Amino acid sequence: MLVQNNVPLQAYNSFHILAKANALAHITTQADISTLLADPFWASEPKFVLGGGSNVILTGDVKPLVLKVEILGRRLVAETDKAVIVEAGAGESWHDFVAWTLAQGWPGLENMALIPGTVGAAPVQNIGAYGVELQDRFDSLDAIDLVTGQVFTLNAAQCAFGYRDSVFKHSSAANPDAGQQAIGLKDRALILRVRFALPKPWKPVLGYLDLEKKMAEHGVDQPTAQQLFDWVCEIRRAKLPDPAVIGNAGSFFKNPTVTPEQCADIIGRDPKVVFYPLADGSFKLAAGWLIDACGWRGKSVGKAGVYEKQALVLVNRGSVDGPDGATGGEVMTLAKAIQTSVYERFGIWLEPEPVVV
Repeated sequence: MLVQNNVPLQAYNSFHILAKANALAHITTQADISTLLADPFWASEPKFVLGGGSNVILTGDVKPLVLKVEILGRRLVAETDKAVIVEAGAGESWHDFVAWTLAQGWPGLENMALIPGTVGAAPVQNIGAYGVELQDRFDSLDAIDLVTGQVFTLNAAQCAFGYRDSVFKHSSAANPDAGQQAIGLKDRALILRVRFALPKPWKPVLGYLDLEKKMAEHGVDQPTAQQLFDWVCEIRRAKLPDPAVIGNAGSFFKNPTVTPEQCADIIGRDPKVVFYPLADGSFKLAAGWLIDACGWRGKSVGKAGVYEKQALVLVNRGSVDGPDGATGGEVMTLAKAIQTSVYERFGIWLEPEPVVV
């Protein structure tokens, strides 16, 4: 394994922002990271874990050692009466892994088809789409401690999953009010492989308007997993730009959750607001609708813009492989302007999904 210096990162982030890594190591096996951590110099250096780069906004060159995770492998771990347990290396393409599970006859991940990124990044973000989140299909994962070099396993409870959230997005910090230490693994752990429990018997997860439209269009009441996979791919391709053609990080903001009173107030002022009731009585608002209502669709700041087909997506209006693209500063200036605009109109502060580096 070789640590490279001054490595361009434009091809390693889906927004295709021009930036460099001061140093980068390709991690293709567990042994690679163990060797690196055994090196007296690199063991003590700050580190930044990079998967598919689909959820990252680079605002400048990256000073910590970049660990580019490229660990591959897919396998059946076990099969019981209740579930099929499958495992994938952290560097596997998420979408390719979903397609592979279906090809093996193991449904359960089809609603999350075409989500960009790698398998290892999926638990960090607790990715989700069309009524299914990663935590709904999660079994366990193996990771390595970047300080001690120890490999450990976490179950769902230990990952502390939340809406687009997990223990991997938080640093350890003392909580004097509770008299205890809050455990966080941000910049502390590198995920090696992830296992999923795909339920038996399988049942389709429906209920979203876009899926209901597909069912009506095809005259299907009970779609197969493959049909759902194909429909989700069609829906996402119609709404979202291909990062290989137009740089983007997918949905840029989280859908905010509000109280029934807040939702009723917004409906009173804007009856067309798009919202979804949640099991706990709160409501999730469509962030894209809020942004669109504030007139941001198609607008730009420098080479950073709001996608014409979906206001929730910010895009790079420059070329994906040239020097004329958006800077991280332009992206964040646009994002902050959108946040301010939505707050002034609706009293809601949108929270970005990508990690800002």
